[in-house]
Amino acid sequence: MTRLSVEMLAADPVEPITSAGHAQLGIAVLAGIAVIVLLITKFKMHAFLALTIGSLALGAFAGAPLDKAITSFTTGLGSTVAGVGVLIALGAILGKLLADSGGADQIVDTILAKASPRSMPWAMVLIASVIGLPLFFEVGIVLLIPVVLMVAKRGNYSLMRIGIPALAGLSVMHGLIPPHPGPLVAVDALKANLGLTLALGVLVAIPTVIIAGPLFSKVAARWVDVQAPERMIPARPSEDLKNRPGFGATLATILLPVVLMLSKALVDIVVDDPEHTVQRVFDVIGSPLIALLAAVIVGMFTLGRPAGFTKERLSSTVEKGLMPIAGILLIVGAGGGFKQTLIDSGVGQMILDISKDWSIPALLLAWLIAVAIRLATGSATVATISAAGLVAPLAADMSSAHTALLVLAIGAGSLFFSHVNDAGFWLVKEYFGLSVGQTLKTWSVMETIISVVAGGLVLLLSLII
Repeated sequence: MTRLSVEMLAADPVEPITSAGHAQLGIAVLAGIAVIVLLITKFKMHAFLALTIGSLALGAFAGAPLDKAITSFTTGLGSTVAGVGVLIALGAILGKLLADSGGADQIVDTILAKASPRSMPWAMVLIASVIGLPLFFEVGIVLLIPVVLMVAKRGNYSLMRIGIPALAGLSVMHGLIPPHPGPLVAVDALKANLGLTLALGVLVAIPTVIIAGPLFSKVAARWVDVQAPERMIPARPSEDLKNRPGFGATLATILLPVVLMLSKALVDIVVDDPEHTVQRVFDVIGSPLIALLAAVIVGMFTLGRPAGFTKERLSSTVEKGLMPIAGILLIVGAGGGFKQTLIDSGVGQMILDISKDWSIPALLLAWLIAVAIRLATGSATVATISAAGLVAPLAADMSSAHTALLVLAIGAGSLFFSHVNDAGFWLVKEYFGLSVGQTLKTWSVMETIISVVAGGLVLLLSLII
């Protein structure tokens, strides 16, 4: 089994920073999270700074020497960035290639050309799910909003009937499917099998996106019957290009890392011999680093060359793809530092000890913790990282399948009820020209449906496998 592990990168395990009692640790956790929430919501501080200060506050409240709290935070930050930083960077490059070459527009136009008015919501959820695989959520929204608005305008559709399926597809990919930052960090923290998590994530994602997308959009369109605001229709990335890549080549490029990672998971199950040549080969080509690197290199030829990109333009595209992720990497890294501070302070063990006396399943506990942090901070990524640190000890005795489901339970909880402290909430509100109330009745309810349905499916799968 190949794991997204960074154990070999750490020179020595970090010794616990405190031996405080359960009551003090519980207060320390609440105080640390409260500091983060207050700094993000009240003082509008960047999440990286808020997580850094919150981690140190957690250590202080837990009674730890400041030097040990600092060591825990920096160790967690370094190991997290080492584990997922390159993958996030490769995903950003692939997404930028997809957008700038017109490949994303090619997929959109091809699917829409074959879709009837009746099937249009289903076409939108398919487009968003495919496009959302290699793209960060915010990038996916910016890329798909012009399409959503144009389709709604030209076809005279309710904006919610077209927009909700697209948003659902992007959100489900963001919360449940690697190589998005949240799921990647949870896989790393819980030492889960990435391929198995990806396979089960797809299994959970399909019915979830159908319920929260095309089906819920019928209700949302009745609740909020608005038309596409013309002032918000921006130019599409490929409008200035003479040529763009073909549909088949673009789709193959997007799906290449997924196919490689799933193939590795399948070979691990069928062969089940770490010394077998076939398994060793697939352990390499199916590793996230190689799978994403292969997709980026292939994309330079299948996406960049048909669009007429010169070597200089390709280099510029890669550079522009990397620039926006500095903030994401720092937030993810600081989240890893917060997670390590939680672990070293003994909070994870405390939850393990307390939960032994509860009748609540570990998967449900993980979902509830992620929900609480999501509601408080507004960030799905912060909720995923923090919850993964808190419940990591629960994964110690779990099977590979249940560890993967624990990752998905956290991811599902991290999407619960986006509201005014979430940047995504305001992004949707402004692009769609909605009021705060209308955004709550559509976007926020859709996110809650995704969270509850995905969480329920994860619990159901845990009874079967």
